[in-house]
Order: sequence, then C-alpha cells, then structure tokens
Amino acid sequence: MEEESNVSSSPSTRLRHRKQQRSSSAEAVVDDGNPSPLLVNDQNKYKSFMVRTYSTIWMIGGFVMVVYMGHLYITAMVLVIQIFMAKELFNLLRKAPEEKCLPGIKHLNWRCIMFLNSSSCWHFFFTAMLFVYGRILSQRLANTVTADQFLYRLVSGLIKYHMAICYLLYIIGFMWFILTLKKKMYKYQFGQYAWTHMILIVVFTQSSFTVANIFEGIFWFLLPASLIIINDIFAYIFGFFFGRTPLIKLSPKKTWEGFIGASVTTIISAFFLANIMGRFPWLTCPRQDLSTGWLQCDADPLFKPEPFTLPAWIPGWFPWKEMEVLPVQWHSLCLGLFASIIAPFGGFFASGFKRAFKIKDFGDSIPGHGGITDRMDCQMVMAVFAYIYLQSFIVSQSVSVDKILDQILTNLTLEEQQALFTRLGQMIGYS
Repeated sequence: MEEESNVSSSPSTRLRHRKQQRSSSAEAVVDDGNPSPLLVNDQNKYKSFMVRTYSTIWMIGGFVMVVYMGHLYITAMVLVIQIFMAKELFNLLRKAPEEKCLPGIKHLNWRCIMFLNSSSCWHFFFTAMLFVYGRILSQRLANTVTADQFLYRLVSGLIKYHMAICYLLYIIGFMWFILTLKKKMYKYQFGQYAWTHMILIVVFTQSSFTVANIFEGIFWFLLPASLIIINDIFAYIFGFFFGRTPLIKLSPKKTWEGFIGASVTTIISAFFLANIMGRFPWLTCPRQDLSTGWLQCDADPLFKPEPFTLPAWIPGWFPWKEMEVLPVQWHSLCLGLFASIIAPFGGFFASGFKRAFKIKDFGDSIPGHGGITDRMDCQMVMAVFAYIYLQSFIVSQSVSVDKILDQILTNLTLEEQQALFTRLGQMIGYS
C-alpha cells in the first residue's frame, strides 16, 4: 500500500518540483543571477560593454544613413520598428497549444505572417496602420499625385472615405473574432482580443506622433530621438564606471549616478545639437508631399541666428562676451530636460512590465540590448512630448490661405476645383 501511495503521489510531487524550478529559473533570468545587480559589481561587464558598444555603433550608423535618405525612408523605418515591436509584444501571450484548438487559425498562422499570433490580429494590425498613416499622410499623398488626373481622383476618393473604409474593416475584424469564439476558450480569446488592442494603442498611437514630427521637419524627429540615445548611452557609461546607489527597484541596474550624469550630459547636448542641426535646411524644412527630392526653403525665424550677450556672472577669463544663438536652442533645453528626467520613466514602465512576465528582455534581435521594444520604450514617450510641445508652443496656430486651400481642395474633384476657381475669379471681378 505504501508503494502504491508513493507511486500515485510521485507525479504530483514531480509536478510541484518542476513548477518550483521554473519559478526559480524565471527569477534568475530577471535578476541576471548576480547577488548585486549593479554594473560595477558585474564580473562580465567588460564583455557585455563591448557587445553593447558594437551594436550601438551599427545602429547609429544605420540610423544616420536612413536620416540622410529623407522623410519617406525614415517613415518606412518607423513602420518596420512598429512591426517588430508588435511581434515582440504579441509573443508575450502566445499559447501555441491553445491556438491550435481555435477555429479559423490554420490557414493564417503566426509563422506565415511573421509578426501576428492569429489572423484576426493581422487584420486589426493592418486596419490600425491604414487609419493612422492615412490620417497623417493623406494630404501629402494628394499633393504628390496632383499632376496625374486619374490618380488624383482615385486618391481624393480614398481620402474622402478613409474613415468609413477603416471603420468597415474594423467591423469585419470584430465580426470575424465573434464567429471564431470557441467554448471553453472564451477567457483566453477575449484576453488576446484585449491584448491586441492594447498593443495597437501603445505602438501605433505613440509612434504616429513620430511620423507627424518627421514631416514637420526632420529636425523635430532627429533631435528628440538623438537626446534619448545620448541619455541611454551616458546613463550606461556613468552607471558602468561610477554607479553605486540603486535608483529604482523596478530596474535594479539603474543608479542615481547614471541618472544624474546622463541628465546633465543630455541637457548640454540638446543646446549644442540644436545649433548644429538647425543650420541645415534638409533637416528644418517641412515636407508637404511624399517625394524624395532635396529640400530647400526659407529659414523659419526659429533657425535664424541671433546675437546673445552672455550674463555678467560669466568669469572674466571666458574668451567670448557675445555669441550667436538660434532661438530653437532655448526650446531644445525643454526637450533635453524631458528626455533626461521624464522619458526614462518609459524605461521603468517597460522594466516593470518585463518583471511581471518574468522575462529579461522583450526579444533578442539586438545583441547586448535585447529587442526592439527594449530600445524604443523611452522613444515613444519622447515622441509624444515632442509633438505636443511643437504644436502647442512652436507651430503657428493662425489660419493661412494655404491651409484653407489644402483642406478644401483635398475633398474636391478637378471639375469642382475649376468651378471654385471660376467662382472666386468672378467674385474678385465683381469687387
């Protein structure tokens, strides 16, 4: 009897042991197996430093090349980043054994479409992409095809019914999801449905501000993104060599020394980077279409140098008493302050998110850094702030003739436009 009881109880005992081993291994992954997670105490820190440095150099090199190619290519880069972020986030809640039991999945599984865990996720992903990019790029697309009468009519029709088309696609996806519900799988399926919408909101809503910034002038994309990169790099360097005081429990390797050192460096860099970037029309001119040609425009007053007299408390041995400053440099200080003080909380949020799922990184696509989402957490927060700051304190909110004509002509056919101009001519003649 004792042998039988031991035999019958052994599977449950083994199951408990396996659960304990999995939980302990998960904790080890999160904490990296170090009794002290600070970088100064990491025995392998120089090896990881070199791997991280090589990856950073390659990323910065590729980033500079894409920026040089122009607005459209930067937008394409943002789209690719969105796809990889969605893939990493969808992967967190993938449950392959359960998905095999769901109807309507076999003909469109994850591996075939690369970044989605079900056909309905792909559908919602495409719909969100069409809605967001349609809203941002519709006017610029119309400006690009004005020379071709057929294309202009086609694009104008699509723009006019853009919202209705997106809503119809969403309703189709919604009905599709309802029809694929299966008994005993409701909780899992509705969890996936909610998870999909959360990812689309986080990824597309925030990164859409990035695309809007790009077409206002590459400057408003490049400067905020560069400040986050600088802050990340110097937070790592200061923490690597001087970090002794833990900053926050959610991210054990972050230190006060790294946070303060990176903040000072980022704010100073913001002031001087704005002066350098603000002198290139390619970076400061807004793009009104989707062409890839070189840009030239009259410099905005923000990018015209003005003399600045240094305050009296500057030491007498300082060689300059007056210097040229671009007005945009004062705005850059606000961007630098946000990038160094507030944006890192996007990283802390991501750290807490990863600890909740007991994972070290969102992915492994970037050696030494983790996944794309690990590198974009602060960038998303920064992009939203840069857009709101730009629209609230910099872009003129006054109504101009060009803005009125753009809004009117986008929704008119060529015949209607000709009738409008004829009528305006008649009104001018009468006056």
